[in-house]
Amino acid sequence: MLPTDGVMCFPGQTWEKVLSKVKKAVVFMDDRCSESLHWNGGAALLFEAGARNIKQFSSFEAGGQNEPKAVFVVSTVLKGRTADVIKDIISLSHFQYCVVFTTVPHSLHLLANNVSADLEGNPVFEQFEEKLCEWMGDMNYTSEVMHAPVVFAPLTQHLHILPAFSDIFPLLEVDLQSINKKRPEKRRFGSLVDVDMHSLPPELQIQIKALASALNSLFEFISTREESFSVGPMSRLIAGELANHPHAKNRRKAAPNKASIVFVDRTLDLTGAVGHHGDNLVEKILSVLPQLPGHVTDVQVDMLELTHLKQTTDTEGILAPGCLAQNQSATARLLWETMLVAKQKEAVMEVRRQLVEAASKENLPIKMSLGRVTAEQLCSYVQLFRDSWEALESHSGVLQLGLAAAQALRHPALPCWDACLAFERLLLQALGDSDLAEVLKQLLPLIKSSESGTGSGSGELSMDDLLVLLVYVYSMAQEACPGGADEEKNVEKVEKELIGALTLLLTRQTTLSPLLQETTGVSSPEELTVEHAHSSLENVFETLRGVRHARDHLKQFSSVYTPSDGAHQATYRPLLKQVLEEIFRPDRRECPDVEHMSGGLTDLLKTGFSMFMKVNRPHPSDHPLLFLFLVGGVTPSELRLIREVVSSHKSGTQVFVMSTRLLRPSDVPHLLFNTDRLKPDIGV
Repeated sequence: MLPTDGVMCFPGQTWEKVLSKVKKAVVFMDDRCSESLHWNGGAALLFEAGARNIKQFSSFEAGGQNEPKAVFVVSTVLKGRTADVIKDIISLSHFQYCVVFTTVPHSLHLLANNVSADLEGNPVFEQFEEKLCEWMGDMNYTSEVMHAPVVFAPLTQHLHILPAFSDIFPLLEVDLQSINKKRPEKRRFGSLVDVDMHSLPPELQIQIKALASALNSLFEFISTREESFSVGPMSRLIAGELANHPHAKNRRKAAPNKASIVFVDRTLDLTGAVGHHGDNLVEKILSVLPQLPGHVTDVQVDMLELTHLKQTTDTEGILAPGCLAQNQSATARLLWETMLVAKQKEAVMEVRRQLVEAASKENLPIKMSLGRVTAEQLCSYVQLFRDSWEALESHSGVLQLGLAAAQALRHPALPCWDACLAFERLLLQALGDSDLAEVLKQLLPLIKSSESGTGSGSGELSMDDLLVLLVYVYSMAQEACPGGADEEKNVEKVEKELIGALTLLLTRQTTLSPLLQETTGVSSPEELTVEHAHSSLENVFETLRGVRHARDHLKQFSSVYTPSDGAHQATYRPLLKQVLEEIFRPDRRECPDVEHMSGGLTDLLKTGFSMFMKVNRPHPSDHPLLFLFLVGGVTPSELRLIREVVSSHKSGTQVFVMSTRLLRPSDVPHLLFNTDRLKPDIGV
């Protein structure tokens, strides 16, 4: 099997182990594993393999009287909270046979239990098997515990997301301060670049090692020896962990295939993550449609238009929602790939073309119309299918994607998207003419005009939108004109004004969005005092200051901005584009910001000898296969950008993209302000 084919079928392969055990079982699965399954074929896979039922992994669930077998699939360590939930479910059930799958390998269970020695067999799993029998109430019952890396969600053939690591995000200045607080003064780190693996909290160490282990199993499956490279401090830790993975040495000796993997920190370019300049249909669908409960990526598509029901309070929630993950139909899968990487106009036209084609196949009375595609037009095509159950069933994938496009195009929040884009363009031009304090001042009137705080469809910005805009400004802050000797004082003064104006706006909210509830730690405006709002916003600005300095250590990729030259406007220059263009340069020169992570003595000797004599150091473009791993998320428009850069260089290299999540602009404030980056949830 070719490595490229292996990459495509690997996510499905990881589920085989689970599928072999689910016959006649009730399956309990946590959200992260459910999301991975969702993109690998969904619940149908389990039912086809003989599962009786699928339930949420929760203490409030249990098996029925006549259900003696259970399978648990979790993405966490089998201790603490995870063990408690398994115990609760078993105690409320009548199981005689339990199988537990965890995506965390046994070696990391040893680490979680502070065992440093490499023990024979799987003692932690064996102990847990005994506990399962104890909880079932009979030591003669059957229990099995094993590792299965079911963490890959193939969104397309060339894009894999890892939901189990969706909250891994590169560290910032505030996290460095937390790490340094626990270290003696003389041993404190000067910058994030100096932080090593052992100085991180155990939870984050386990997450990083689990991620490296999952990637190692992929390379094992495709019999590939990889060279690891990194851009950014967090990427360096992950790449180093993969390069020195204990099981990788033997694999690399015998592997017939070769590949490069380049890890890139998301925090080095948040402009691309929060910007509204993507011209991408899926970005808008992800931003305006409600998320599927428990999912990080997929959304709920309202299916009411496929029925004759009217939109009333009585019909709300009675139909199961549609979604974007269409694994059953090849046509729908291709349409989804086009929507994900094409420009919005092309994507919308392709949606219309597929709907017209499906209606023609079913001999439905379709009225052709050329010109601009509207939401109403797409809906009218979809509605043709509602009287034919066979037609509806055979084209359900395309219909769901068509409805998602229509619902996004007519969504009342869309004018707000355009308003954000217009303001981002203004800020981009201002950066070339003003210092940071002046650029930040431009946000004050915008905050004051948003005092109603509704973010209504007229294009008025909500508090959430303003936080996204702040991230946009701070991720470009180093591009502003130098502000002279008093620059920091002036910036501080404007920041105080911004905090004051935002505090006033925050205390005048009539409802709090999920983002604001997380940021302030309160669930209703009545609980929010002025002092509490003020201190929450001070924390936000402390984090933003770290965003401002995220690229300070870079030598070549320190700027994501091209200033105006009089003839052309100032433009944003994506970091990802710069990295890829550097990788595919014909002269293959060495780039100081793309660091090669050596795994073993030979590589170290090569590095050492290169100081004295000409040794060809590994380069990311050495091999026909390149994995690009974005730590912290990738946006749909970046996927198009990657495709364009790769095809323009005609290098013959096949590029696979992997990331921790598919980003929408509103995810970034959540990851920056409300995620405990140092202590991810490992279920303990």
